[in-house]
Amino acid sequence: MDWSFVHKAWEKWASLSVGSSGEPLKAALLINYDPTGPSRLLSTIAEQEGLKADPIEMTRFVDFIQQNKLQTGSFIIGSNEYMVTSIHENWFCARCMNTIQPSGEGAIVMQTKAFILVALYEGSIGPASRAMLSVDQLAWQLGRRNL
Repeated sequence: MDWSFVHKAWEKWASLSVGSSGEPLKAALLINYDPTGPSRLLSTIAEQEGLKADPIEMTRFVDFIQQNKLQTGSFIIGSNEYMVTSIHENWFCARCMNTIQPSGEGAIVMQTKAFILVALYEGSIGPASRAMLSVDQLAWQLGRRNL
């Protein structure tokens, strides 16, 4: 694993994509994840921006994905609970069920070979499209290095 590349790619991407003033995302997480690895290898938070994720909460989130509960359950990140709204080959979208934002909040979760990328955004269709574009850019960078 080329951690130096991952960190540099994350830093560059996060500085352009995550924040509060016009950036497409309000927060993002990069979780180290190898579904083919031994079960004793726990997923860890490799990078985060815009929130302070709880490692135990993230373990539950990874379990939610591994147990394939996407169609029947919900997951929690921070103080928000999300319900999956669409599922695709290597990514899914979710909407926040307890938001106080009038326009709503959402999450895009994309799996690469070595990571789970979680992107949180505020808004509806337009912001979701911008968030997806941003997530896809980082996933493409990681994919170039087979990560």
